[in-house]
Amino acid sequence: MRGVVTAVSRSGGHTFGKPVQAGITLVAGVGVDGDAHSGVTVKHRSRVRRDPTQPNLRQVHLIHGELHDELRAAGFDVAAGQLGENVTTRGVDLLGLPTGTLLHLGDTAVVELTGLRNPCQQIDAFRRGMLKAVLGRDEEGNVVRRAGVMSIVLTGGEVQVDDPIAVQLPDAPHRPLEPV
Repeated sequence: MRGVVTAVSRSGGHTFGKPVQAGITLVAGVGVDGDAHSGVTVKHRSRVRRDPTQPNLRQVHLIHGELHDELRAAGFDVAAGQLGENVTTRGVDLLGLPTGTLLHLGDTAVVELTGLRNPCQQIDAFRRGMLKAVLGRDEEGNVVRRAGVMSIVLTGGEVQVDDPIAVQLPDAPHRPLEPV
């Protein structure tokens, strides 16, 4: 499976959306250089309140651009970076990948998928009704989260628009992504 980076974003403050950039720098073990969520330990405010010493499994947030397409088709005005993602992709089924998948972004950067983003009420504050579009239930009643995936940086490097994405699956047995 190969894909492409369609946008990169970062924000130095704890904002819901992140401004699109020409490029971002990923730092091994830390995250996106200059982003409020980068660090070895958790930076997400609710997680910091619970235990600020937890490892940061949410260093880089990725969303598939196909989700933006679906949301726009459903009547929601949304663009890259507005849901808080650092990397917007196309051509990779991010939600279908197992925990531990490596994504090679561009020439050198490598991130490891740690889990799913757990959509929160901030999505409805951004666009009323959007939370239901990214959080639902399957036919068996299981919760389905579609607001992207989280990862840690294994190998740093520059990432920019049109960079290729190569997917490297972990050894079997595969574990599905769960919220982190």
